[in-house]
Amino acid sequence: MANQNGNAYGLTALIPIKNGSEAGESYASKVRRLLQTWSLDTNENSPMAKVPNTYLCRFYVLNDVFYQGSPAIEEHLKSKYLVFSTNFHGELEAYIQGMWHQAQIELQELLQHCVAFERVKKAEDFVNYIKRCQVDNALFFNGSTDDSLAEQLKALYLKQAFSHFVFTHHHLINQGAASAAELQQAFKAFVQYTQPENLEQPTWYRGSEQEPEDLEAAMRNLGFH
Repeated sequence: MANQNGNAYGLTALIPIKNGSEAGESYASKVRRLLQTWSLDTNENSPMAKVPNTYLCRFYVLNDVFYQGSPAIEEHLKSKYLVFSTNFHGELEAYIQGMWHQAQIELQELLQHCVAFERVKKAEDFVNYIKRCQVDNALFFNGSTDDSLAEQLKALYLKQAFSHFVFTHHHLINQGAASAAELQQAFKAFVQYTQPENLEQPTWYRGSEQEPEDLEAAMRNLGFH
């Protein structure tokens, strides 16, 4: 399917923004301003980070299409569009329902400036609304596995933790500051600390580009005491 690769799904929706303005500000400008207030740095402040199984997503305002030059015909959009593009794990309708249940307040604040959104009163309405705005992906590429978000966040956490562990303890071994037996004990401490089978914690934070603050220090302090 154009929108699916295994358990990974790519959703693209073009949502028409109302023409005109309110209180001296165009609806497109209101949408753009609201998007700029959404923080993407921490899971507490990023609305979409609260939505289960979101690999990544992007919102932006499409003002118009570009004229490519002759022999193409010059065309223009009748409305500006809010473009929503996301990759996620799971089924489409369940994901959209998760958006409504987890980020309803922020989505209502944003989408109230879009055409016909006033008809959306509940999760089922929201699913139908987004599906009406959906366009098929011509070529869907998922840049990771199609495992659940929890598994991917844990894998990212373990990869970064192990990188810190190897960097620190490799130098100690080369300098003769630790024996092989001590390294083995440190690795056991690494496994105990990171809990590879526990997907809930410790793990990478949803919606964050930064590793957990204490991770590097924790890896330095494992063993060799």
